[in-house]
Amino acid sequence: MTVTIVGSQLGDEGKGALVDLWGGDADVVARYQGGDNAGHTVVEDGDEYKLSLVPSGAVRGKVGVLGNGCVVNPKTLFSEIDELRKRGLDPDVRVARRAHVILPYHRRLDGIEEEVKSDSDLDAGTTGRGIGPTYEDKAGRRGIRIGDLLDPEVLRDRLEYVVPQKRALAEDVYGVDTGEAFDVEALFEEYRAIGERLTEESMTVNAGEFLGSYLDDGADVLFEGAQGTSIDIDHGIYPYVTSSNPTAGGAATGTGIGPTVVGRGEVVGIVKAYLSRVGTGPLPTELTGDDEDLADYIREKGGEFGTVTGRPRRIGWLDVPMLRHAARANSLTGIAVNHIDVLAGLDEVKVGHSYDLDGEELFTMPATTERWGRCEPNLREFEPWPEVDWTAVAEEGYDAIPENAQAYLEYVSAEVGAPIYAIGVGPDRAETIELVNPFNEDA
Repeated sequence: MTVTIVGSQLGDEGKGALVDLWGGDADVVARYQGGDNAGHTVVEDGDEYKLSLVPSGAVRGKVGVLGNGCVVNPKTLFSEIDELRKRGLDPDVRVARRAHVILPYHRRLDGIEEEVKSDSDLDAGTTGRGIGPTYEDKAGRRGIRIGDLLDPEVLRDRLEYVVPQKRALAEDVYGVDTGEAFDVEALFEEYRAIGERLTEESMTVNAGEFLGSYLDDGADVLFEGAQGTSIDIDHGIYPYVTSSNPTAGGAATGTGIGPTVVGRGEVVGIVKAYLSRVGTGPLPTELTGDDEDLADYIREKGGEFGTVTGRPRRIGWLDVPMLRHAARANSLTGIAVNHIDVLAGLDEVKVGHSYDLDGEELFTMPATTERWGRCEPNLREFEPWPEVDWTAVAEEGYDAIPENAQAYLEYVSAEVGAPIYAIGVGPDRAETIELVNPFNEDA
């Protein structure tokens, strides 16, 4: 069977911890979109692994696949694999030949465009990793794919077509000096060598065929999404979005496994008990003004700094209309709620239950970001819960969670219309309370 893990908010929900937990029951873990702009932190017995490209299941010794919906920086990929090997692991990572390659000029252009946008309200707060420009080239049919790196003649042809365009864009439109990032010969030599390593290590696959053969043999596959539903390029707060589809539909298009296969499996939405995001754009439940000290407290306690960038995340109360939107867009069969421990000990706990927009009460997100930015949250207050020994709570199970926190969790489940499969009360794998294992529907 399949289990698809999706972010239900704006990314940074702690998906890596659940992929790590349930990846232990999977045979293969496949990333279906995004690139090395996605940060996953996995903690096992106090050992922390920060991954931005390698699928989280690699820490559990599972086969990891970067699907055709991903954009891949091979240098990041090799760096992470080499680091895991230094730490005594032996990651088995395969890359779809149809996945697109992030090249140095993509990263350079990403930074240039964000700098140009910085004087307006349109900058998306990207990581500068070249993700957007790579997806642009993919849609424009001028991209270079992993499979192209394996054939020097094809690689040179692709570079000779696209690089002059990129150089002209950088020099003539943006007026910047170009160097090796826009040099055909330098790029050819570097990426031909990368292709040779991919071949030597047998890392490339036809993703749909590769994953399909596992499923045909009765294997369990976990699909791992990056980022979150509300920064999906089609279903998110455009233009403050990523350049791919983190929603569950992306698991089919981004791997080559059909939607009826994905749809027959479980789709688990990961929820952070409050809201955070890196980047610009509206955030109706954001803690600002008189609540900035509270935001600082939650940020520090929750470690709310970007895994990839280190940037401090903006903090807000849980946005329930956002969760209702995610439940519909993904057809969630269950949810996992992380970070309820971070809210422990507060004097007040609130959620944005609905919005007020021009005198009308809305229970889900408007389709345009401009209307969403005009929404005022209707806050609902919950009785706070005390700070407790969360490690002991994790060992004892759900009944040990403070009563008021249980009421909060039950409210979230009811509003989303999906049962709770797990509750995260700390970063370590052992600090996740599992109620339902989506692979066998029994904890």
